[in-house]
Amino acid sequence: MAKERVTDIVERLAQPIAEAQHVELVDVEYKKEGANWYLRVFIDKPEGVDIDDCSRVSEQLSEQLDIVDPIPTAYFLEVSSPGAERPLKKPADFVRAVGEYVHISLYEPLDGQKVFEGFLRSYEETQLTLEVRIKTRTKEVVIPTEKIAQARLAVQL
Repeated sequence: MAKERVTDIVERLAQPIAEAQHVELVDVEYKKEGANWYLRVFIDKPEGVDIDDCSRVSEQLSEQLDIVDPIPTAYFLEVSSPGAERPLKKPADFVRAVGEYVHISLYEPLDGQKVFEGFLRSYEETQLTLEVRIKTRTKEVVIPTEKIAQARLAVQL
């Protein structure tokens, strides 16, 4: 059996905590930056999260991490809002983002491009449709979901 990833373990621990606090678990990251490791847990709710939400989730998750101890090295635990450029990972994230301005990165080029920004016009399980602006014209691009490497909300400049 393959060794379970740290992010999967943390997600499994954090999900019931988030639900009990009436917040959504958006994402879990575990990465090294410089000499330090960071475990980042992103939570949200429709009206936005505040410092108290983050603190409650952090305290409860920290207790669970001390019990399960899935990370052998020292790390910093951060619980926060995903911010204005929230990642889109689950189908529900994409459905909620229809009509929003998004940034999509692909595994391989589509029509010679690997990065698209525009308004998400529709989402289906197998594809999404973006309305992108190229110079002075607008066009729709249909992107197969299996080609998406990363997706997030974007701030339109």
